[in-house]
Amino acid sequence: MAKDGRQARWDKHNQQRRQQILDAALVVIEAGRAGDEFHVQQIAVRAGLNRTVVYRHFDDRADLDRAIRAHVLDDLTAVLIPTVSLYGTIRQIIRRIVGSYVEWVAAHPAAHTFAVQEISGPFEQGTDRVAGALVDVLRRALRLVDADLDDDERLLLDPLAHVLVGAVFGAVRHWVAQEPREPEAARLVGMLSLSVWSLIDGHARRIGLELDPDRPIGELFATEGATP
Repeated sequence: MAKDGRQARWDKHNQQRRQQILDAALVVIEAGRAGDEFHVQQIAVRAGLNRTVVYRHFDDRADLDRAIRAHVLDDLTAVLIPTVSLYGTIRQIIRRIVGSYVEWVAAHPAAHTFAVQEISGPFEQGTDRVAGALVDVLRRALRLVDADLDDDERLLLDPLAHVLVGAVFGAVRHWVAQEPREPEAARLVGMLSLSVWSLIDGHARRIGLELDPDRPIGELFATEGATP
């Protein structure tokens, strides 16, 4: 049954109010230090609402916290997904992805810390989305170099992507929790990028591929007569 105009307007109002609450929650979280506790009353005040109004849009505090985590990770994946592409050299691609993640976390340490307090749920979904995008890129890259993979090797691409994403996420999660935060962000990006390349290079050599990390991927597309 189609919704009438009044119901549609009410649903839109509820969506906007829910977004208002989540945006206010992020402001509250980021006003404090990573790991600081915050209260629903703080969120309500920031949103310009009564505390009871906040709870009309969420089942309980746990439901609100899950929604905030999902909101944070939606913002993060919106930044990361566009970086997972075949533009540039292998080294540039890796550094672009890793650098974007570290840069986002350095700018939002408290929000990131709160979002990853629960590994399951929104955080797991977020890493799955990034890993899924990475699997697609790896498959396209392997087609470009005409890699002859059997079914078993193809099945390994998904766990490999999760290893790469999980290793970077884990390292950055530990890094951002430290005070002082060392090493500096640029050095961390360099180390993680080198580590990711070493893993990719090792697996490529295992299946008989020698990759040049400084060769533009566009050259492969030109060779194959395709576009990225």
